[in-house]
Amino acid sequence: MITQDSIEALKARLDIVDVVGSYLELKKSGANFKAPCPFHGEKTASFTVSPQKQIYHCFGCGVGGDSVKFVMEYEKLSYPEALEKLASSYNFSLGYTDNKQNKPRSHLMEKVSQWYQNLLISKPTALAYIKQRGIYESSVEKFGIGYAADSNATIHYIKSQMFNMSEAIEMGVVGYNEENKTTYARFIERITFPIHATNGTIVGFGGRTITGHQAKYINSPETPFFNKSRLLYAYHHAKQTIFKLHEIIITEGYLDVIMLHQAGFTNAVATLGTALTVEHLPLLRKGEVKVIMAYDGDNAGRAAALKAAKLLSASGFDGGVVIFEGGLDPADMVQKGAIEELSLMFRTPKPFIEFVIDEILALYNLSDPKAKEASMHEGIAYLKTLSSMLQEEYKPYLASRLGISPSYVRLTNKTLTNTNTPSGLMQKKSHVDMWELSLIKTVLEHPDLIDQILDVLDPSLLQFHSRELDLALRGLYEAPELMALLVDDTIAALSDEEALRSELLAFLSKHYERELKKVHSEKAISFEQKAFCIRKFRDKIAKLKRGELVTSRD
Repeated sequence: MITQDSIEALKARLDIVDVVGSYLELKKSGANFKAPCPFHGEKTASFTVSPQKQIYHCFGCGVGGDSVKFVMEYEKLSYPEALEKLASSYNFSLGYTDNKQNKPRSHLMEKVSQWYQNLLISKPTALAYIKQRGIYESSVEKFGIGYAADSNATIHYIKSQMFNMSEAIEMGVVGYNEENKTTYARFIERITFPIHATNGTIVGFGGRTITGHQAKYINSPETPFFNKSRLLYAYHHAKQTIFKLHEIIITEGYLDVIMLHQAGFTNAVATLGTALTVEHLPLLRKGEVKVIMAYDGDNAGRAAALKAAKLLSASGFDGGVVIFEGGLDPADMVQKGAIEELSLMFRTPKPFIEFVIDEILALYNLSDPKAKEASMHEGIAYLKTLSSMLQEEYKPYLASRLGISPSYVRLTNKTLTNTNTPSGLMQKKSHVDMWELSLIKTVLEHPDLIDQILDVLDPSLLQFHSRELDLALRGLYEAPELMALLVDDTIAALSDEEALRSELLAFLSKHYERELKKVHSEKAISFEQKAFCIRKFRDKIAKLKRGELVTSRD
């Protein structure tokens, strides 16, 4: 793990304009710099970089943060990966703790992968298989395809390179037999496919037998560096196209990905011998992409596609499913030259929700009334995993597929939600109150004045920006709403106590005058309550006019 001291030392060296300027063309705009936002399509420059605050913020989509956050979002890296990239760019040495799982790694995996690639050249049977599957030499090089020999050869190579055998075991290249206390290579007489983390580091291998082994494909075991339920094969190759097209194609195998990339579908990836899981979702959320599941048409493929479509639709993802019938898969279609047909299939996938409903109903004999009723209940149960709006939209679709009236499809109303919208995005407001925003900016830039503000008001007194004041008072400065305030030069903070006092007197006077009007028109309270409130608010207004600040408790 990277030490906090070295993180702070690195951040002190960073300049937000230099960091962002290495990715975008920034133009001076007053005290700040501007550019078209790289995170959403726009023609006008709403992306602002503040050298004074050392932050960036987009007024269009609400993203914002510091230098590290920008590199994370732009490069699609984790926090430690972004720190390491910036440290490398600034020739800065990060410090690490002694936590075994987070020590800087050696180049064991890269060396073993290169050795596998060199062995492939001298293995005619492996080369023949690759040629027979239609894989180009350029793809062999791009994807680092290799060949693992017998176990002894692998063990000997690792030792000859002076690598620690315990590290080889930890990384999953070598296994250890507890009974006879011996080591063995996990990949034997297999074509190998290196598996990378999102930043391009090799963290594991996949292997395909060419000697008729019962297990056609195997993957590295789970390690501190490799979790097959969080990674996607070839994601590091595909991510540039994924973020450019806002679309990702997910297949079932290595060869599907390799052949699709050969055919120009360079946004293709694959799950690593496992179904799509909840742990994959954070990776898929990057870039707001449309997800296309490209699965085989056999029973296993359809079942996996159904599970994935349920997960993705319930999680708010856009996209659909492409099923390959007739025993073909994407790799077969590329080899046959059916590129245009593939392109059409990927352009017109069956939407997730329609696919799930159709697959659910296909499991029942709809000519049997009891089975038909059971299928309806299963369909309703699925619809209830969606937002209320989508439930209503697809209620007629379920009814029409069953040939029944929509009135039979009874759904429990839920609060309308948008499960695909991150809670932190800036909320669009129908009204902007510049005085309230100035007050909030005062809290942000002059924390010494916070006590004076808290003595006389709390966030609930603000008409339009109570949320922003609450965030500021709680110190949640990375909230998009506050980022926007900090970089907005048109909003000025109140810089001294006298100016603040004068503004608070004026604000509170207007506030209690509004409250007094409300009480006069209130019909739901008793005469005694109304008289008490009127006296209380009149007393507050009188004190304020005399220059006395009052609190809500007075």
